[in-house]
Amino acid sequence: MSDLSPNDIVIAQAGIGASGSVREALEGRADIMAMTQATHDAALKPGDPGGLSYGERAALAARVARLNEDEALAAHYMALLEEAGADQAVAAMADPAHDSAGDARRAALLAYTDLVSTHPRDTTPEDIETLKSAGISDADIVRLSELNAFLAYQIRVIAGLKLMRATA
Repeated sequence: MSDLSPNDIVIAQAGIGASGSVREALEGRADIMAMTQATHDAALKPGDPGGLSYGERAALAARVARLNEDEALAAHYMALLEEAGADQAVAAMADPAHDSAGDARRAALLAYTDLVSTHPRDTTPEDIETLKSAGISDADIVRLSELNAFLAYQIRVIAGLKLMRATA
């Protein structure tokens, strides 16, 4: 009997089947996989989203997946975006080519997300100040950072599991 949830996003995105050596390895780490899924849910659909709507969270997550060339994961987040009922302006945030010019708040969210997703070492205290100047509260900056940190982790775990599956 499997201890792994059939709804686990990481396992589904990595293409891990119901049996095999990778599945067996994951069965031994079911606690970590459960915590990863719980973190996904907390980052994307928290009880209190604060100033980052569910739609914005999903759009940013899809954008990060696309920046990391994982269109299957982006599709997962686009489904969450649709579920959130986000408007066109929020949905446009999922496209890495979109910069939300004219909306300082969204532009700051996108610039920060793009930077930490592609060049995390290049972030500076000034990047946080830019978020604050765009009207993003300290609590929402923490929420945004948590979302970006989770996505970096999730994308790397999925990539690692895909490699394991390919060599198993």
